[in-house]
Amino acid sequence: MNPELVSRMLLAATIVGAGLIFYSLLNRHALARNDSRISQFPSYQQGIPAILYFTTPTCVPCKTIQRPELQKLKESLRERIQIIEVDASTNTELASTWGVLSVPTTYVFDDKGRSRYVNHGAVMADQLFHQLELEDYSI
Repeated sequence: MNPELVSRMLLAATIVGAGLIFYSLLNRHALARNDSRISQFPSYQQGIPAILYFTTPTCVPCKTIQRPELQKLKESLRERIQIIEVDASTNTELASTWGVLSVPTTYVFDDKGRSRYVNHGAVMADQLFHQLELEDYSI
């Protein structure tokens, strides 16, 4: 095999690996920074797992993918989940404070208000269900 090709492949793998590590650290930082901050929302009810959903009126994936998936989750779990929707275009400072890089962005909180997961981009209902770590319901 060509030594230059091998070195380029190793360089590419290193760059991809560094990017994945950076993304993972960014998510951990976002979770740590936002831990227990869900209580700042007036509609938040303590003791019930929550999904904080950042969207905008012009976000096509929000309308076509994320919102139907959140509705599916809500229909399945009913009062065992709360979904708090935030318009990132009108609440830009709030979105920035929460580290929203793109919409849709969803944060998953357990029943004690601790942030467990952050999802940048659309996420399916079954993945959100697993992130909620509820065992007695299924989608």
